[in-house]
Amino acid sequence: MDFSLSEEHLMIQQAAKDFAETELLPEVIERDDAQRFPAEEVKKMGALGFMGMMVDPKYGGSGMDTLSYVLVMEELSKIDASASVIVSVNNSLVCWGLETYGTEEQKQKYLPGLTSGEIIGAFCLSEPEAGSDATSQKPTA
Repeated sequence: MDFSLSEEHLMIQQAAKDFAETELLPEVIERDDAQRFPAEEVKKMGALGFMGMMVDPKYGGSGMDTLSYVLVMEELSKIDASASVIVSVNNSLVCWGLETYGTEEQKQKYLPGLTSGEIIGAFCLSEPEAGSDATSQKPTA
């Protein structure tokens, strides 16, 4: 079995590495220290197709595969964990769920903005005894 990356995967990996080094690295410490959301960087990641990597192109996504997503996440994470979490949540928790379970009207309304980085997907997690520490939650139904 050949585990080599395809030429396309290598190009995607290099694009993510170049972006992380040129766009994220120069101000990563300052953004973290100031707790500043990387709004401009998110729009640039959207323009590169990173904000909707596995979303169908008919909704503005890149239509890439899971391995491409993992390669991009790895390269972004090496430089800026915050930026990688933004990409991760937007792709996996928001775009995936919306594309998989949303109505056609919802997909057309929200996915183009999510994939471009013009709007940002998020999720909330909080319980009285644990706050946002998911491992300490004790929910009941």
